[in-house]
Amino acid sequence: MSAIFALANQKGGVAKTTTTGTLAAGLKKQGFSVLTIDCDPQGNLSMSVAAENQDSATMYEVMKGTVSAREAIQHTPSCDIIPANTILAGIEQELHNVGKEMTLREKLRDEQTGVAEEYDYILIDCPPSLGLLTVNALTAADYLLIPTMAETFAASGITQLYDTYKSVKKYTNPALRIDGVLLTRTERTRVTKTIQELTEKIADYMGADVYRTTIRSNVIIKEAQAVQENVFDYIESKAQTKGERVSEASRNFVNDCLNFVKEFVEKEREQ
Repeated sequence: MSAIFALANQKGGVAKTTTTGTLAAGLKKQGFSVLTIDCDPQGNLSMSVAAENQDSATMYEVMKGTVSAREAIQHTPSCDIIPANTILAGIEQELHNVGKEMTLREKLRDEQTGVAEEYDYILIDCPPSLGLLTVNALTAADYLLIPTMAETFAASGITQLYDTYKSVKKYTNPALRIDGVLLTRTERTRVTKTIQELTEKIADYMGADVYRTTIRSNVIIKEAQAVQENVFDYIESKAQTKGERVSEASRNFVNDCLNFVKEFVEKEREQ
């Protein structure tokens, strides 16, 4: 059975999609089988890994039940993915059945057409909201992973997500646990240290851990996404194939990502 993680934060711009894609690529490089699920109608994860999300089956069709989760999977160099596009935004108005919060869980775990038995890890990239799609992701998941920026509003906004987490745990997924809080887009400044302390207090309130690893900001991730490569392959090709200079700051960013993947695996083995 896969370990299923929902990566969620209702605040946009906290590197949630970037974290999902980087974690998936890092796990794959360590030899794990990984499926990502794009539950965000913006479809940014799908585009960043070069998935076809316009003329193929997407999360919309999976949620509607017109195709199975297995049929919607695409294979990319970074990871396997069930893609999404803007049509997914309408799913909340189209699902009217009782138990609609369980839709994704049932699609993933169906004995005949599900995929929960086929991967080591399934990572669900949630939209920046606390609506039905996020509730479906949390109901389907074993763990909630919370990427957040080292900034006051992002840190305090975690408490809203915690309310949704408690509701899901009470009504639709009693086994759901918080994997941890990951600080992203950090700077090595006194302000960041203050926000980190605030985040740790909030995490302690939730009974959650804060990852020791923090992810710095760097332009190389945007460059990699622009050419639809994961950052590990991109920095390797930039340095070796193209012979271009890679800055120390970019190398530090990639090392942050590698350390996060390593800590994630170690943490998951302990759970």
